[in-house]
Amino acid sequence: MPGDSIGLMFKVTVWGESHGSSIGAVIEGCPPGVELDVENISEQLKRRKPGGSKFVSGRVEQDNFEILSGVFHGKTTGTPISILIKNQGFNKENYTNISEVFRPGHADYTYQAKYGIRDFYGGGRSSARLTAPIVAAGAIAMQVISSQNSITIQAYVKKIGNIEMNTNWCSVKKSDSLGSSIFFPDKQNEKEILRLLENLKEEGNSIGGIVECVIDNIPAGLGEPLFDKLDGDLAKVMVGLNAVKGFEVGNGFSCVELTGLENNDEPTFVDGDVKTLSNNSGGILGGISNGNPIVFRVAFKATPSISQKQNTIDIKGKKQEISVTGDHDVCVAIRAVPVVEALSAIVVCDHLLRFRGQCGNK
Repeated sequence: MPGDSIGLMFKVTVWGESHGSSIGAVIEGCPPGVELDVENISEQLKRRKPGGSKFVSGRVEQDNFEILSGVFHGKTTGTPISILIKNQGFNKENYTNISEVFRPGHADYTYQAKYGIRDFYGGGRSSARLTAPIVAAGAIAMQVISSQNSITIQAYVKKIGNIEMNTNWCSVKKSDSLGSSIFFPDKQNEKEILRLLENLKEEGNSIGGIVECVIDNIPAGLGEPLFDKLDGDLAKVMVGLNAVKGFEVGNGFSCVELTGLENNDEPTFVDGDVKTLSNNSGGILGGISNGNPIVFRVAFKATPSISQKQNTIDIKGKKQEISVTGDHDVCVAIRAVPVVEALSAIVVCDHLLRFRGQCGNK
């Protein structure tokens, strides 16, 4: 099964299944001599793990991790870093009744059609459980970035259902997002969202959401034409996330409503650097960063695991009625926030290393 790795210079391979004994990641290409803050990796995993609020999965996982290789006396050695996270809180009994039934909105049928076999315990390989090692790898990527750059990466929930934050991306503070149980940096509209989530939870239903991410202080020149564009790589890893159905950079789909005069970012010269008077492009032109903040959004569909009754079929084509048991996320976008940050860090780290290889100390 290909498609388990992302990155070229900084390469992350994820392994494991939802209800297997362990999950993990292998990082290749991490530069030597980076002093790892292990506590920071733990903090990032805590932000992602289930049980953070009553609107996310109640699966009990400590997400304690072990670094098996690639680190000596607290510093990276330049050799592959292997990370292991043990699974502890799964319950296979919740899935025995769907072993031969295709759950609506899940990858059950597509995995069966492609491989002729599927792990029905928690979705196996298609489970969001696999985002835990991604977050751990992303925390390491961010530490590599921070060791030589002032780049910051901040994601937050921009919209759930039809309720959207009023704050513009350039005004969002990290504390605003971290101070919210759902990573929503708008206190006024947060109350309305919490009411919506409460009602959906009682109904046994779910809702979709949008996560916005801002990558700031990034240098101009990252990205490769034609098919390794910076926004292309960001799009690929984000759409590779569970439940993602949309991705846009800058004005995104709304740019179709603008004329060229309105949408173009006019360049100017400020303190010896090229700047633009607007950032409609979201910080990327021609697939290469232009020095402005990179702003993109990721759209997540509603969690398909709901307790309301739905119609489906089994593997023999017979009609069935299904109600998914267990404690699932009311909105997957909430726990996706640190995952979006982690994947962004991996992509940026990868392109920084490529840039260094091409341009030396430039």
